[in-house]
Amino acid sequence: MRADRLVSLVLLLRQRGRLSADTLARELEVSTRTVLRDIEALSAAGVPVYAERGRHGGFALLPGFQTELTGLNHDEALALLIAGSRRGAQAFGLGSALASAMLKVADALPDSHRDSAADASERLLVDPETDLLSRRFVAEEVPDAVVAEVRRAVLAGDKLRIHYAAVDQTPQWRTVDPIGLVTVRDQGYLLATRSGADRTYRLSRILEAEELPELAQRSDRVDLDRAWQERSVRFRTGGDQVTVQARVDPSRREDLVGTALVVLTEDSDPDGRLRLEVTFQDPRHAEWALWQLASHAEVLTPQWLRDSLRNRAAAIAASYAR
Repeated sequence: MRADRLVSLVLLLRQRGRLSADTLARELEVSTRTVLRDIEALSAAGVPVYAERGRHGGFALLPGFQTELTGLNHDEALALLIAGSRRGAQAFGLGSALASAMLKVADALPDSHRDSAADASERLLVDPETDLLSRRFVAEEVPDAVVAEVRRAVLAGDKLRIHYAAVDQTPQWRTVDPIGLVTVRDQGYLLATRSGADRTYRLSRILEAEELPELAQRSDRVDLDRAWQERSVRFRTGGDQVTVQARVDPSRREDLVGTALVVLTEDSDPDGRLRLEVTFQDPRHAEWALWQLASHAEVLTPQWLRDSLRNRAAAIAASYAR
């Protein structure tokens, strides 16, 4: 909304001093022309914003200007409540709301505390985009319009119609009763029921969403953590799961365990290798996980997986032999 953007513009100038139109446009995620129009609107409303010409010019507020425009709106308060990190807010389409809210929080601090709070924030980093091995964690992209519609239905308690693209299936429209939203490792999920049965939908696979003018059939209270745990257990124990016995080099144990659904048993062999019995979601998942370990792992059972890995290795060896 424009009113929120104008407030954010004022707070940016209060906290960071003189800023160019291009910088303001990037911060507010709008065009430079929109920033110029907003500056004119602020001036017309009596906000003492002025322009400085030249290479290092930009827009600034008159020194000493104070404002009471620090009240949080609904989305900003929600962003602060659910955002243990900025990435958590991004998963639910609240990234811009969180940025605006944090500006208002900083502006509400007494002058004596503002600098120390800014210094402290520079000393804390939550969920960086890469780990120590330089593996990049890429958040799933979900259109803002889609996640906003889903979020509104969840919070309002209304039924939701979604155009959902399940794996290896043609996208279909489904009407669900939304229960809550969950984010796990930058992947967002909608917990819902459909015709009374529990359903879990990945936000990145929702192509379109429409909040319906009809109340959802759901309880007034929900323990979302418990609901997620129960669905996780059902996910790990259902479907076309595959149990694999393998001997693994101890140095690669975490690579195997990290991709498996469940570790059923684990023992040590006399030669120092580990003998594990693990479960994978399906045959393709099992083959992919064991292939990554190359000679650091040996499948003992099932036989079809041993054959599949041997055939794949033989095909690669033949290719390089040419």
